[in-house]
Amino acid sequence: MKKKFLAAVTITLSAAMMLGACGSSGNKSADSNKNEPLTIWVMNGDFSDDVMNAINEKFTKETGVKVKAQTQQWANITTKVTTALSTSTPPDVIDMGDTQVLGFAASGGLMDLSGHKKEFDNSSSWLSGLEKPATSKGKLYGVPAFGAARAVIYNKKIWADAGITETPKTYAEFTGDLDKIAAKHASDPDFIPFYRPGQDWYCMLQFLWDAGGDLATQSGSTWKGDLTSKESLQGLQDWKDFQNKYSSKASRTVDTVNPQQNDFLAQGKTAALFSNSATISSVPKINPAMTEDQFGTFPMPGKSGKNQPSLVAGSDWAVAAKSKRQDLALKWIKIATSNDIEQNHIFAHDGWLPNSQKGLDEVLKSSSMKEVNKGFFEAAKRMQSTPASPEWTTIEGDNSVAEFSKNVVTGNSSVEDAAKTFNQHIEQVLNKK
Repeated sequence: MKKKFLAAVTITLSAAMMLGACGSSGNKSADSNKNEPLTIWVMNGDFSDDVMNAINEKFTKETGVKVKAQTQQWANITTKVTTALSTSTPPDVIDMGDTQVLGFAASGGLMDLSGHKKEFDNSSSWLSGLEKPATSKGKLYGVPAFGAARAVIYNKKIWADAGITETPKTYAEFTGDLDKIAAKHASDPDFIPFYRPGQDWYCMLQFLWDAGGDLATQSGSTWKGDLTSKESLQGLQDWKDFQNKYSSKASRTVDTVNPQQNDFLAQGKTAALFSNSATISSVPKINPAMTEDQFGTFPMPGKSGKNQPSLVAGSDWAVAAKSKRQDLALKWIKIATSNDIEQNHIFAHDGWLPNSQKGLDEVLKSSSMKEVNKGFFEAAKRMQSTPASPEWTTIEGDNSVAEFSKNVVTGNSSVEDAAKTFNQHIEQVLNKK
């Protein structure tokens, strides 16, 4: 699932058929023509120039081969990648959202990297939220690049003015704090204790998983929707109760973009929201008077007694099945995901989560860890992922999961009826009915 950021779309049948005949034939020898650069496609906003320069300079120094990095925009990227993978000269390495990987792999467009897994740094402790969506039937098609977790981002002054001096560790403390904040601002009809749009299915999933539920389970090659289980229904009810009580009535039908959720935090109209680290840097751009040190973060506590499981999104590196320079592509990815790059550039410069549990542990002990970022890293310690199916991109792309979340919180239908309807859709899509 790409973060932040991505509403994936379904690969068309014609494109899938076109790719089906071009599956990987295994490693190809590195091209001896060092004058021809290795081509890398990088998604806009994923890697800074600092990170890319560090990777490319080391790669060129070790191989003598230059790199041609091309930044791609998110609009229509699925179609563009599908087309590129079907040609005889595709990009050698592609940066893609973790939940995109299996869609391209199922069509034969990506190289099977399973035999090379041990060659990558920290591969034994890769973040499951990045590795699992890139793995199908025991085969690996993407190498985790970085992660982005969501956590509670709160306005320190608003919380302190309500008499709250410590971040909550339990769900009861969490909701109790929000009750104090709501009481403090009872005279302001525009104030929202915890802004959460009804279509925020990322947040919905955390309540679902915390209660022991899930979207779907797999038995053999068959997927079965799990949303009508006792645990799932409880989690969905918990989500509805929380959203209805602490967010605004107007927020029940909207997404995070219309209106832009960060505006509420920047304008001081909410005490907290649920987002990733990009919010920390974007709020001061909206309101220069709001600086980074005015915010704090913490993982959202769950009724389970633990932090709610987090949907860790991010990016993976993949190698085109028809690349003629697969050995060089693998070499580049090994450098791009090395411990040095993960710690000293992807985290230290760009602020993303390293791609492994080992990397997370190192970061949390590091003196360079900013206090405001700790909540995201703590949240990533307990993670879960969407169904590892190439068809999951359809669920995100048709916006049905966001509509489902909205239907739950609006009460347009009962929680049970909404769950039953979406269960049927999940099974139809994941099982290609």
